[in-house]
Amino acid sequence: MRKMQVRLSRAMRNNIHGFWMVICLALVIILPVTMAAGLYWKSSVLLHENSLLSLVFSKEWKPISGQFGFYPFIISSVWVTMAALLFAAPICLLTSIHLTQYAKRWVLKVMHPVIDILAGIPSVIFGLWGILVVVPFIGNYLGPWLGKQVSGYSILAGAIVLAIMIIPFVLNILIEVFKNIPDELTEASLSVGATRWQTVKFVLLKKGMPGIVAAFGLGMSRAFGETIAVLMVVGNVTRIPTGLIQPGYPLPALIANNYGEMMSIPLYDSALMLSALILFVVVLIFNLISRYIIIQCDEKC
Repeated sequence: MRKMQVRLSRAMRNNIHGFWMVICLALVIILPVTMAAGLYWKSSVLLHENSLLSLVFSKEWKPISGQFGFYPFIISSVWVTMAALLFAAPICLLTSIHLTQYAKRWVLKVMHPVIDILAGIPSVIFGLWGILVVVPFIGNYLGPWLGKQVSGYSILAGAIVLAIMIIPFVLNILIEVFKNIPDELTEASLSVGATRWQTVKFVLLKKGMPGIVAAFGLGMSRAFGETIAVLMVVGNVTRIPTGLIQPGYPLPALIANNYGEMMSIPLYDSALMLSALILFVVVLIFNLISRYIIIQCDEKC
């Protein structure tokens, strides 16, 4: 009788814990769907009067005249994100390889807190650093060297600041990717006469490719949605940028700059909600593409 009661008690506890786990899982699944539905509902005011394609590909942003073209903001976001990833990717990849394959163990132990500190710095501090250092460098030195008079507030300034912000995020993931590759693979490669670099190039990079793609995909998503630091140095000029040293106006900056004071204007409020929905969809697409590449890499590996 006593054993039966104990079994029933355990079964009840298991059922209760399982129920809460299912509830938590459902919340995780439902949350992004709810967010997307809410943004679409708030954007419907503008979508009823304009087609989505005309809004996305229009170059005119004149809210007073009822013209809401998101194309300059989308292009600016893509410029900043891609440039930041191009700056950060080789630094993160080569640093992670050095720390896990070449450096002594104490170097990695010292670098871990440094990376964590860099990751914990508020984004507004990166923005201030960009205003004090990056913007004057571009405006006073790089621009004249290229034969152009620029203020320094540009896509390039935003990309540099953004690259420094995502480096610790991507670097931490890459370090864990290389640390989790079995040592037997490295030892087997070295035992047949391969050099350390050949082992890294033909064994470790191939084995860790799914994790590397995931790290860069998450870094791109993180970079695309960053707001304050980029807003402070990118220039916030509503036009399509054609070069790195020209100013831009990314989607997160548009929302942050205008949302509070424009809530009383229905169309403007709906336009900002639509920009948030576009941001949400673009990040989702980045993640889906990254997931597809990871699956392909897993199959080939």
